[in-house]
Amino acid sequence: MLFHPMDILIIMAFFLAMWAQTRVQGNFRKGSKVRASSGMTGLEVARKILDSEGLSDVRIELSRRGALSDHYDPTARVIRLSEPVYRGSSIASLAVAAHEVGHAIQHANRYSMLVLRHKFVPVANIGSQLSPFLLIGGFLLDWANLIGLGIILFSAAVLFQLITLPVEFDASKRARNKLLQLGLISNQEERGVGKVLNAAALTYVASTLIALLELIKYILIFREREN
Repeated sequence: MLFHPMDILIIMAFFLAMWAQTRVQGNFRKGSKVRASSGMTGLEVARKILDSEGLSDVRIELSRRGALSDHYDPTARVIRLSEPVYRGSSIASLAVAAHEVGHAIQHANRYSMLVLRHKFVPVANIGSQLSPFLLIGGFLLDWANLIGLGIILFSAAVLFQLITLPVEFDASKRARNKLLQLGLISNQEERGVGKVLNAAALTYVASTLIALLELIKYILIFREREN
């Protein structure tokens, strides 16, 4: 049986993740109602920050994947912003746009944790795709080697999530600094921007916590079966 006392903590972390996601959406909605004093859109802010960093070769595109689908594509060197961020001039729009630019700046500066994260992508993909099958198969067949391999691969996926945390926090820090430095937000607006960025960061913390607790659970079960 795969139920374990650790499941209680995992369920609690799951609800934390749900609450964090709700908070992101709530803070974005609230921030979307506050027009930035600069009057600039997310697109204009992203372009201004990129140009200030000498990154005129990084393009900005409108994402077709819906709200909060904003991301930076390091392979194509493109920042894709969702409709509310791309065309919006609220403090929420500016916060999200600046955050994605933060990733582009990290890429240009070869920020060590981002470089490590990119190198880990293939291993993490393999781990996240194969580990569930190996773990389930190993427990059903009572095959210790299969369980052990599943744990190793799952560990790689969890490590990837842990590496992602400082990358996201650093991008948010760069975003706030550049917004203030270039006068794109006022000191009074920084608090609202911070709420949007902090809520988004919390979702990464919650999802990482869930994965870490699951890993600990599988390790404990494996050790109990071996004893």
